[in-house]
Amino acid sequence: MPAALGACLLSFTAFWVAQRAAHVSMIDLMVYRAEGATVRAGGDLYALRTTAAQLPSTYPPFAALLFTPLTLLDVTGMRTLATAGNLGLLLVFVGLSLRLAGHARVEGVLWVAAAAVWCEPVWTTVRYGQVNLLLAVLVLWDLSRRPVERPARWAGVGVGLAAAVKLTPALFAVFLLATGLAARLAGRDAGPWLRHARGAGAAFAGATLLAAAVLPYDSWRFWTGTVFQTGRVGRAEETANQALRGVLARLLHTPDPGGLWVAAAALTAVLGLAVAVAAELRGRRAWAVAVCAVTALLISPVSWSHHWVWCVPVVVLLWTRGRRTAAAGTALVFCSYALWWVPHGHGRPELHQDAAALVLSGLYTVTGLLFLALARTSLRRPDPAPDPPVSDPPVSAPPVRLRP
Repeated sequence: MPAALGACLLSFTAFWVAQRAAHVSMIDLMVYRAEGATVRAGGDLYALRTTAAQLPSTYPPFAALLFTPLTLLDVTGMRTLATAGNLGLLLVFVGLSLRLAGHARVEGVLWVAAAAVWCEPVWTTVRYGQVNLLLAVLVLWDLSRRPVERPARWAGVGVGLAAAVKLTPALFAVFLLATGLAARLAGRDAGPWLRHARGAGAAFAGATLLAAAVLPYDSWRFWTGTVFQTGRVGRAEETANQALRGVLARLLHTPDPGGLWVAAAALTAVLGLAVAVAAELRGRRAWAVAVCAVTALLISPVSWSHHWVWCVPVVVLLWTRGRRTAAAGTALVFCSYALWWVPHGHGRPELHQDAAALVLSGLYTVTGLLFLALARTSLRRPDPAPDPPVSDPPVSAPPVRLRP
């Protein structure tokens, strides 16, 4: 334990120093602060353009409400708090990932966090001051506990709130609903999953309606138009976009892969959810959650490299399930920073990549697809570390009556 604690503190300290030496901009955190200031001032949230890059607001209005406290801090204090907060969230995220995999020990959390802090998605999340770790913690907090361990009224709250801040986590609610329906068709008790899905929907609706009550104009504008404008988030072909749409844009040398992406995303969504549901019904919650997370990242119009913080539970899962080679290879991909080795940035060189650059700039997407295939094959054999059952409640034996 002392060695693990020392290693974690040393790694986090070195990380903090390295971030400061790199003069990280925390540009997304500055956007969040500007959104909070716009809300307080009663301005037009989706007309906002801020920072030297003239970045717009892209999240639902509920997120802007959560960002208003940032305006109470000076920039230096806000950046310090964001860095410390993300490092704390990383510890929680690793702990929940290990808990999901059935290996939740404090010493293990410290060792894994000491290494995970240096993977590219985590580095970039802290560099930009992003909310990825917070949203991932909300989802894992919700899904890493068994239904019998929490009151039904709290089931789905984490998933619903995460989806209200950023829409991608909504796929977890779809996964819960699909699992419940599949269980019902199989003649099993669908209640736990359907209650969980309803809870996620209620939490999402409550947060969204709260935002609509406070910000009616911005809410109307977002949900009737802005939500469909994927170009506001960034160009599809950018190297940082590690979704299927980004890979196809670079592969086809076009800023809009159009119908091909829609078909590929739809097929991936169906197959990914099918694997996640099958894993869940077999009592393999860890596989189900990881598969659902990777599927969401693949089918989203834009999944920046820092969104792939879900690589942490994926590597943990593979390692604890005896897939050591796959775990090491996955860790290498996300710690290599290889996608940044190719030309990117001004002049849109991503539209003219050669074969080698296409491979390097699509590593996360390819790794995600390979993980889905590996998860599918893993369901065909016994799990060396199976999860506790999460579906049907235990059936008690009838009481034995003793004759007088």
